[in-house]
Amino acid sequence: MQLTGQDSRQLLKKLRNTLAEDGDGQERLDHITQLVSQSMGTEVCSIYLRRDRETLELCATEGLKKESVHQTRMRYGEGLVGRVAQEATPINAENATEEKGFRYMPETGEERYSSLLGVPIQRLGEVLGVLVVQNKEKRKYSEDEVYALEIVAMLIAEMKELGAFVGQGEAMTAPHQRAIMFTGGSAQEGAAQGNVLLHDPQIVITNPVADDPEAEKARLNEAMDQLRISINDMLDANKTNASEEHQDVMEAYRMFANSKGWMSRLEASIDSGLAAEVAVEKEQSATRARMARVPDPFLRERLHDLDDLSNRLLRLLTGQGQAIGENMPDNPVLVARNIGPGELLEYGKTLKGIVLEEGSVGSHAAIIARAWAIPMVIHAKKITLEALNGDTILIDGDQGVAHLRPDSDVKSAFKEKIAMARQAKARYAEIRDKPAETKDGVQIEMLMNAGLMADLPSIDSSGAEGVGLFRTELQFLVRNEMPKRDELAGLYARVIDAAHGKPVIFRTLDIGSDKVLPYFNPEDEPNPAMGWRAIRLGLERKAVMQMQLQALLRAANGRPMKIMFPFVAQFDEFRQAKAMLDQVVKNERKLGHKVPSELKVGAMLETPSLAFAPNQFFRMADFISIGGNDLKQFFFAADRENERVRSRYDTLNVSFLTFLEMICKRCFDLGTPVSFCGEDAGRPLEALCFAAMGLRTLSMRPASIGPVKHRLRSVDLEEVRKVIDAARGSGDQSVRGAMRNWLSKNG
Repeated sequence: MQLTGQDSRQLLKKLRNTLAEDGDGQERLDHITQLVSQSMGTEVCSIYLRRDRETLELCATEGLKKESVHQTRMRYGEGLVGRVAQEATPINAENATEEKGFRYMPETGEERYSSLLGVPIQRLGEVLGVLVVQNKEKRKYSEDEVYALEIVAMLIAEMKELGAFVGQGEAMTAPHQRAIMFTGGSAQEGAAQGNVLLHDPQIVITNPVADDPEAEKARLNEAMDQLRISINDMLDANKTNASEEHQDVMEAYRMFANSKGWMSRLEASIDSGLAAEVAVEKEQSATRARMARVPDPFLRERLHDLDDLSNRLLRLLTGQGQAIGENMPDNPVLVARNIGPGELLEYGKTLKGIVLEEGSVGSHAAIIARAWAIPMVIHAKKITLEALNGDTILIDGDQGVAHLRPDSDVKSAFKEKIAMARQAKARYAEIRDKPAETKDGVQIEMLMNAGLMADLPSIDSSGAEGVGLFRTELQFLVRNEMPKRDELAGLYARVIDAAHGKPVIFRTLDIGSDKVLPYFNPEDEPNPAMGWRAIRLGLERKAVMQMQLQALLRAANGRPMKIMFPFVAQFDEFRQAKAMLDQVVKNERKLGHKVPSELKVGAMLETPSLAFAPNQFFRMADFISIGGNDLKQFFFAADRENERVRSRYDTLNVSFLTFLEMICKRCFDLGTPVSFCGEDAGRPLEALCFAAMGLRTLSMRPASIGPVKHRLRSVDLEEVRKVIDAARGSGDQSVRGAMRNWLSKNG
């Protein structure tokens, strides 16, 4: 039996009426299988729903044995039904038993049926189950029948989202109500309790079936016109600053918005009886399924464009989720797939925590979270599909865990953890104005890292002795055009003022790698972390670096100034950069501007090569700052953005500690002050070992100063050195175990 568009609309109306009737979720599912079987002329119709992320459960059937309902289960990828769920694509088998991966389930009585058509029940690319029809005779289902079943599956997905199929067992639990724990990675330590604030909230569609296809197509066309106008305005506004390559990308984006194929597929779904919003979601689900299977990064990016356009179109059709921070709950915890620094800064410091499905420890969002001292969890897979605005959420940034809608036992344990953190914070406040001096009289200078004006009040509250690293790139990243020199000079002057006479080390622009300016030509590099970035970019884009150096000198207004060049790999790069700075100083004098009363120029040692530079480099540099984050990734050849390899290499590896010791000795012998700057400096155990290796200055996020100082003040550094030397002599790969044992024995 072939289904026409009119037949499809009639079927959807019957299904909608079924869902509106009184009855429990099981009765509704049973009625759906009966209606679909009758309408399509099939002997079997079955609905399998997801029990968990790996298992499907038969929840309703017309034609198979009723006693198998809620008893038959299969894993994703198992059998033809499991394959549909795993691959998120239909299977149309004329003779199912001959298909690859066929699995016979005797408890269902399905051995009598030859043909099988299975389609995924999915919403926004998330597979929620599988809808199956079967016949005894061999039968290749037509394209119209496949399409009709996909339409029904889309309706089932929408109604499952609305809680229409609540019943017995995990597979039929009400959505968005269960307590779920998400295990990811830690991007910022700390614990927080709050309420979910979705960065891109899910669209709620209360009426997925439309009675008037023409009215729905008119709504779609109106929203599509608004979408195209907004895209044209956005692209025209950016055209003057865009490179040729950037314009090509934007034009491709515009082309997708004007795609006749996309529009015709949406209208075909509406003709079948779906509301305009559901038609868009149906196409979006198919797009996301394709994205997961495409290995080519260029094609994936184009599919991502189409996914983004679908989100924009859904917001126009529903009027939902228009503004950042709209309807912000109390104690908001931001939940997102990913987020850039500009968007994060729009939310402000009201956030209590951040949970991302993607992200990395080195991202600018993570840097801002650390500056704000709020816990952040990354790689919490699928949390945006489970969370709703306002849901209770607990974040354990130490363990990289998020508890969504936690039960009372988890809440109780979490309260204890937060209480202990408060007690520790009070202890750190007591030693804020005391020096970080070990029991044997070694004093360590404690500096803080910053990148925003909002960070500067921490210089007093944390007890920092100065700013060891002020990241200047954030002011470039959060805007769509190059900042003006006077703007930067004003900002840098306010930073110096806010430091209240304490030293501030300004690092020049460190962009490239994962930090891309929207108004620079994008560089297609196979390994951007080792490519055109930081000092390399500055020496080629001389006008940009000269402008920033002028802004820094003018901000000093005759006061002392410290400037540091990032990612120096060899002496000649530092020599060229310093020569450029010297020339800028001369020009400023000629113009009659004040120059710093004292100007000290340093370099970040982030590549192993610089540790072996000629002695002349160390004598020319006024100071060296070891950039631990980059140095470690190049030392171990382990990308710090790649969680699979990053975690394999320990900062307290004996090879890395020995390398740091060598750098300290060279700097000491040549009279060059050296510090360690990076996330590891803010971890008490690592900081202790760095001090034992000879480092006397550490720079970290403000919230880490208290814990590190507390640890340093409690130990004898000579004893620490003996433990490390013994561990190195034993052939251990890391000194971490030996140090933990020693600390435990010594309380």
